[in-house]
Amino acid sequence: MKKVFALFAILVVFTLGMTQAVVAQEDATEAPATSAVTQTAAPIVEIDTAVEETESFHKLLKQKVIEGDAAFMSIIILCLVIGLAVCIERIIYLALSDTNTDDLLKKIDAALAKGDIEEAKEICRNTRGPVASIFYQGLSRHDQGIEVVEKTVVSYGGVQSGLMERGLPWISLFIGITPMIGFMGTVYGMIIAFDKIQQVGDLSATVIAGGIKLALITTVAALTVAITLQIFYNYIITKIDNLVGDMEDSSISLLDILIKYNLKSN
Repeated sequence: MKKVFALFAILVVFTLGMTQAVVAQEDATEAPATSAVTQTAAPIVEIDTAVEETESFHKLLKQKVIEGDAAFMSIIILCLVIGLAVCIERIIYLALSDTNTDDLLKKIDAALAKGDIEEAKEICRNTRGPVASIFYQGLSRHDQGIEVVEKTVVSYGGVQSGLMERGLPWISLFIGITPMIGFMGTVYGMIIAFDKIQQVGDLSATVIAGGIKLALITTVAALTVAITLQIFYNYIITKIDNLVGDMEDSSISLLDILIKYNLKSN
């Protein structure tokens, strides 16, 4: 978790730095770049066109961030960066938690068929994922009875489920708070628009355009961030549900294997 928090800190600093750079360039004028050598080859023209399209998209995005007010847009971007960082960390963690339970159960069954409980425990220690950890806890208490093993598996399964769900409240927070920030920007933009109408004393599109543009940009940005994080959140929840279901099914199979082993030992 220390590495994750360090990653968050780096992303926060990077986002704030990019926001300040955008604000600093708001009044700057950009001089057109001139090339010393003129070439008319078709591949060069295509490359120049692609570069210009990338630069134009970057300029458009930067312009919209400035027009949407840096105060609101920086918070929205910060929610996006931290939310995506948590999502990516959870996806990697869950991908590493996935285990081939059928193969693991076959190896444990083969070891117990030989009467070697230590080999079965060693197989679990050398296997990655929460299922192997649960199996190891159950095998460690095989001599205390099936009921104790079952309670141990259930208890440790709850612990592993909690580890898999770590960080999800933060994603939910960003999904819920980002539209609120966008709505606040919308209200702020409308206040600016009405203030200008009051100052000028005339209702015209030119007077209210700036405030309405700010309101719409912050709303679009906030909804885009919330929708993006919601997609990742649903994927993570689905992955966790699949892993929990796999843990429950494989735990029942482990109990059956241990019952067979105890009957054979007795």
